[in-house]
Amino acid sequence: MSNWKVPLSDLDYGVEEEKAIQRVLQRQWLSMGPEVKVFEEEFSSFLGVKHAIAVSSGTAALQLAYLALGLGKEDEVIQPALNFVAAANTAIAVGVRPIFADIISLDEPTLDITDVEHRITQQTKAIVVMHYGGYPCRMADLRALCERHDLAVIEDACHAVGARYLDSQARFPHGHRVGQLGDIACFSFFSNKNLATGEGGLITTDQDDLAKRVRLLRSHGMTTLTWERHKGHARSYDVVLHGFNYRFDEIRAALGRTQLQKLESNNHRRQEIVNAYYSQLDSLSNWIIPFRHFSGDSAYHLMPIVAPDQRTRERVVQDLKLAGIQTSLHYPCITNFTAFAHLEASGVEKSKAFSQRVITLPLYPTMTLDQVNYVCSNLLSSSRISLLEDSNDA
Repeated sequence: MSNWKVPLSDLDYGVEEEKAIQRVLQRQWLSMGPEVKVFEEEFSSFLGVKHAIAVSSGTAALQLAYLALGLGKEDEVIQPALNFVAAANTAIAVGVRPIFADIISLDEPTLDITDVEHRITQQTKAIVVMHYGGYPCRMADLRALCERHDLAVIEDACHAVGARYLDSQARFPHGHRVGQLGDIACFSFFSNKNLATGEGGLITTDQDDLAKRVRLLRSHGMTTLTWERHKGHARSYDVVLHGFNYRFDEIRAALGRTQLQKLESNNHRRQEIVNAYYSQLDSLSNWIIPFRHFSGDSAYHLMPIVAPDQRTRERVVQDLKLAGIQTSLHYPCITNFTAFAHLEASGVEKSKAFSQRVITLPLYPTMTLDQVNYVCSNLLSSSRISLLEDSNDA
């Protein structure tokens, strides 16, 4: 149990999830089998994508996406400097050089197409787009850029399950869901995600060759699975690739199926909570609320707010903590990490500024309006005190 009056995130779990687990236990088969297969089919149908391949984590999904595309030594992949470190770590793991690009603005912290284009070289093979907070990137422009330069598009869709890309000019891929906006997409089902199974991830693609390669890489490059041999559908197997054990399991697949049924209603509830935040926080002076005037669709995964400066951020975060309100930082700028100090890190000043000033506020579908009011009341009070202290210091 959490000791926070208002935690950063919380699960919408109940009797449905208990019954789903019991169904798996009664079948007495825990490793990847029929439940995983049905979950993949249901997820594929929900998105309208040809292939959905469940894996052990969002990180595993990113690594397999790179490998399925044939990326490796001396290849470059342009990706956001503002992201969880998994996309960069897995690039390094497969021998790819991550090239970090900046965000559009503190109001729209997704990939800046102009900055991306300036970073394209002969070694560039792909671009990772990350739909920060559940808000789709400017995919029509990004797709056009990648087509001009013959680059693959990898969606880091971990924040945006259920969101749909809506283009103001109805340009392709207008109307498509996140997960079918590029060549291959990666999802995470970590405990704080909109669809949560504890650990787990999934890859989607419409390309048969990529799906075939991912399925092989997911399970040691083996041509048949344990469940198939158990059921007598295969007697042996060959190993045709050097793969991994990145398999999903039956219990998490059962949880995923139940969570998928709740996804649209829970995303709608998240939207209501975000709108409640907006109605109270619009009065903040010199603060920025990212995506406040976003006109498209969103999964509403995060509720970020950008303080006037780093000092104010630190004061407000501490005050909220004392009030029992959990906050977070999404994310530290990757170029500031020691492990990436050897890589070129110039020109990502907006990402760095965002990381220094952003606060992630609590957001989850079971959050009450009283809790939203409590967060906003404490934040507004802390902000006013910070403003007065700064005036006195001046």
